Amino acid sequence: MNKHVLLVDGMALLFRSFYATAVHRNFMINDRGVPTNGVNGYLKHLLTAVQTFEPTHIVCCWDMGSQTYRNELFQDYKANRGEAPVELIPQFDLAKEATEELGIMNIGVKGFEADDCIGTLASIYQNEAHVTVLTGDKDLLQILNEQVTVALMQKGIGNYKHYTKALFEEEMGISPKALIDMKALMGDASDNYPGVKGIGEKTALKFIQTYQTIDRLLENVHALTAAQQKKMQAGLEDLKLSRILAEIKCDVPLSCPIDETKIKMDPERAAAMLRLHQIKGIEPMVNRLSQLGIS
Repeated sequence: MNKHVLLVDGMALLFRSFYATAVHRNFMINDRGVPTNGVNGYLKHLLTAVQTFEPTHIVCCWDMGSQTYRNELFQDYKANRGEAPVELIPQFDLAKEATEELGIMNIGVKGFEADDCIGTLASIYQNEAHVTVLTGDKDLLQILNEQVTVALMQKGIGNYKHYTKALFEEEMGISPKALIDMKALMGDASDNYPGVKGIGEKTALKFIQTYQTIDRLLENVHALTAAQQKKMQAGLEDLKLSRILAEIKCDVPLSCPIDETKIKMDPERAAAMLRLHQIKGIEPMVNRLSQLGIS
């Protein structure tokens, strides 16, 4: 199996890159008045990952608006998040344009999150390639298996914690899929779904380590303490909803044949794009990848 697909969480890379410099209000505004700080960091993360993991194929996945099927199920899903900063808004399209000019495919499906596209593509490609997911989102650890690994970005560019299924199971004592049930129990403050009120991360992990699934936990609810039984009974409907919200969909209606995702980086084309938008410090990285034969 010689094919190696890198699935990139474009949203995670762009947001991380934007806020890394926005705190100092270093927006790197070009002569068109467009900030480029997020795109600059995004491209550094992206190209560093290409050099590190040496994929043969690559896809960048994106959210397509803030509303998804999860909001239809639960209107308060991610409702705690404010509007994107004005300096970031024009960089969404610019990041996608830059990605395309690097010869890398963009994918996004309206009504679904980037995570769902990643989960779906991983499911499609895993039978003919090794798949590496690049993200900062631990939720994607649920799709780990023998053919799918997840590189979690750490502080700085080029620093990753590279999870295999075996490493996850060793650390957590549960299967990757069981992370869905754990998240359903504990909820997610970032995504703003409830879980079971009063059940935190440690208790949720202990429950899943002991019972493996929510269904088995509910079958054995009599073995819990009286207080825990009361919490579970009171939070049963929230638990059911949270499990749906926590699960990454792996059946998004999209078409992206693996042969169309082969890296086709043209250094001259990339350089023209970078100069047009005055995105600095990236051209040498593109040239280095070309010299290494990765493009």
